[in-house]
Amino acid sequence: MSEAQPSFSIEKLYVKDLSLEIPNAPQVFLEAGSPELDVQVRNDSTQFGDGLYEVVVTVTVTARSGEKTLFLAEAAQAGIFAIRGVPEGEMDPLLGIVCPTVVYPYVRETISDLVIRGGFPPVVLAPVSFEALYAQRARESAGPKIELVQ
Repeated sequence: MSEAQPSFSIEKLYVKDLSLEIPNAPQVFLEAGSPELDVQVRNDSTQFGDGLYEVVVTVTVTARSGEKTLFLAEAAQAGIFAIRGVPEGEMDPLLGIVCPTVVYPYVRETISDLVIRGGFPPVVLAPVSFEALYAQRARESAGPKIELVQ
């Protein structure tokens, strides 16, 4: 019996969650100068059906001017991927590198649009290497294990 050919397809891309907070409006719109941006990127995947996986890339951008928060924007962009016939050892890199790389350009656009709609100049997020993030997580999870001896 021959093994099924591996298949990979994008079934759906969508915004799963979206949030914009401007806690100090309207005064923040009178602030001069460039804000300091803190950008956090995380990704997660879950299997929810036979060969169906949801991969979510969440980006949180916090803009501050001194001690004052100008805005907090967060977008969770998701994709549904149909993945079948892929060897078990190749699934983690596929879900942790390839799928988030597909989703990320969409979350970049969503964040930029959200910030513009909030009345601020666009935030252009830098490209992210999900391969480097995957490798970092692998190193962290392979770190020293602590055993409790009774």
